[in-house]
Amino acid sequence: MADTLLDIPPVLIVGAGPTGLAAAMALARARVPVRIIDRLAAPAPHSRAIGIQARTLELLEQHRAVEPFLASGHRAHAAALHADGRVIARLDFDPLQTRYPYLLFLDQSITERLLAEHLAGFGVTVERGVTLTACDAGATSLDVTIRGADGREQAFAPSYLIAADGAHSTVRHLLGLGFAGHAFEQTFLLADFAAIPDWPDEEIHLFTTPDGIAGLFPMGGGRYRLVADRPPGADASPDAPPPTLDECEAIVRARVGASIAPSDLAWSAYFRLHSRMIDRLRHGRVFFAGDAAHVHSPAGAQGMNTGIQEAFNLGWKLARVLGAGTPERLLDTYHAERHPIERDVLRQTGFITQIVEADHGAMKLLRDHVVPLLASFGPVRDAVRRTVSELGVQYRKSPLTLERVLDGGPRAGERAPDALVHVIDGPLGRAPGTARLYDLHDPASFTLLMLEEPPGADAGDVGDVPPMPADAHALAEGLERIMPGAVRTWRVADAESDGADGLAQVYGRSRPSFYLLRPDGYIAVRGRTATDANALLRHCESWFAGMPVPA
Repeated sequence: MADTLLDIPPVLIVGAGPTGLAAAMALARARVPVRIIDRLAAPAPHSRAIGIQARTLELLEQHRAVEPFLASGHRAHAAALHADGRVIARLDFDPLQTRYPYLLFLDQSITERLLAEHLAGFGVTVERGVTLTACDAGATSLDVTIRGADGREQAFAPSYLIAADGAHSTVRHLLGLGFAGHAFEQTFLLADFAAIPDWPDEEIHLFTTPDGIAGLFPMGGGRYRLVADRPPGADASPDAPPPTLDECEAIVRARVGASIAPSDLAWSAYFRLHSRMIDRLRHGRVFFAGDAAHVHSPAGAQGMNTGIQEAFNLGWKLARVLGAGTPERLLDTYHAERHPIERDVLRQTGFITQIVEADHGAMKLLRDHVVPLLASFGPVRDAVRRTVSELGVQYRKSPLTLERVLDGGPRAGERAPDALVHVIDGPLGRAPGTARLYDLHDPASFTLLMLEEPPGADAGDVGDVPPMPADAHALAEGLERIMPGAVRTWRVADAESDGADGLAQVYGRSRPSFYLLRPDGYIAVRGRTATDANALLRHCESWFAGMPVPA
């Protein structure tokens, strides 16, 4: 799977959780040498992050890695919020415009194993039992020291360092960086056990009562995760024993109002919630991602997914700078694009936690009376679905984004949705035929989609390829001159499908037009081929220009 690596010092990734592994995947796919270390001698056996959102699944599909996750995970298609013994709000995921209209539940330990197995296909393995002991990071220099499992130390100078080493980040501490925020007052518990509830195992159920809150999340195979705040009067000392099965049963009876017959407790723990974030995601040649950059309430299953999106956002930019010599200011857009999203995630998850926990006052009134009213409006439900699934993540205000008006379709800065297309021509003279857009996109490259009218009945034999229009040809040649070897051009038209995933339904009806997709699957530029090509070329010259990537 791996091609010849670029002849440069490696990028060092500290932390082999989902964020670090995803960053390594993005870099390795682009042939950037990577070292990924983790202080643990073996992966953690228990999992706190269990929910994989639709956008993360789309990104994994683009990296040709999603199938093992789908085979191993359990799909939840709806979530219900209960108060006063009734459902006050319900959110169905099925209307999401994606191939993954659900929340996929999977132990983080399995997520990490699957990511590591995919990464191994590029010849990269996690160096375990290895600790970062020193990090000297200047504005333009970087020197580190690591200590191996055998106690021996090694000093070297990586190209860059990605800190993905969790909430108690060693990198953050070594650099003396702050982690501003606060801790929630309440202590929570989680427990994984078998259960027999009265509802389908494809639904999430959240219960709010005067006694506290409880959430039950289906893991498949009759197993559930319980998340609840600690009962009043429970032992709050740091060395308190973990929750027992009897304690979990008592919480469920009191807050759900019925027994779900919990059994076979796999593990349980108490934990505190924090809402904190670092002020800058880039410090010289060091970048922060995942829990090393931000921690927050698990409400909405955003944390791990946010970290993975950060990894893919940063990975292609590092690869572009290291592999093609693109100016380093491209790397500053990592903070510009991701920090506002992190800030929104902290605010949204904190608000959800306050709403669910409220037992009196304005927040309780808001939850019990305003939330049900809002949940009855379709546009509100759609907005919540897009936010929770992370399909709504967008970079429209990014300096990397250039928008031109088209007749419908996603705007520049938004995710490029999948669609069924008719391929007219593509790299290496691909034969015409029907394909899915995500099968055409390579996350190690930019993708230029040239949207054309379908070839007419007089186009000739099936194997004949209509010549590329002159303005489209000039556009493709101009991009190749600016970004040699970095752009894969596909000429596509509407396939013989009138479904919701057809090209015209998803990308609008402006023809001829173009969409330039970034390696992370977001739209950098869109426009009309005849009038906006020069604007595209100027934009790419400014932000993405580079030398040919070595073969």
